[in-house]
Amino acid sequence: MSELIIRPARSADTPTIVRFNIALAEESEGLRLDAPTVEAGVRRMFSDPALGRYLVAVSAEGERLGQLMITTEWSDWRNCMMWWLQSVYTAPEHRGRGVFRLLCEHVLDDAREAGCRVRLYVERGNSRAIAAYRALGFDHCGYDVMEHAE
Repeated sequence: MSELIIRPARSADTPTIVRFNIALAEESEGLRLDAPTVEAGVRRMFSDPALGRYLVAVSAEGERLGQLMITTEWSDWRNCMMWWLQSVYTAPEHRGRGVFRLLCEHVLDDAREAGCRVRLYVERGNSRAIAAYRALGFDHCGYDVMEHAE
């Protein structure tokens, strides 16, 4: 594999991010997402940086290989920002080649510099993702995620 570049996503990355998000939902949770809704959500993130940001892993030739999204929350208990990794995806043909590792290490370095902690959530049955996260130092933090769905 050629050299990888980790960079902030740009609006021009929207079609790839939408495609990756739809594939992620299908693979990890068996969900079929509505493409126009996902596209509207991605475009909204680009139009309102307070919502979060995307990073993409790109080959030297410009091919988008993977992505992740960072959202934030304030922790008064820890007096710091918590960065949440979401929409983590590597194209199947590039898995096992260090794409996610580079994306994650980039975020972890930035978080250390900014004094932030990094968290993520993962579908319980996604053993491959859990193994990848553990290999990078993530572990269960003692909380279950709950949702109020109306």
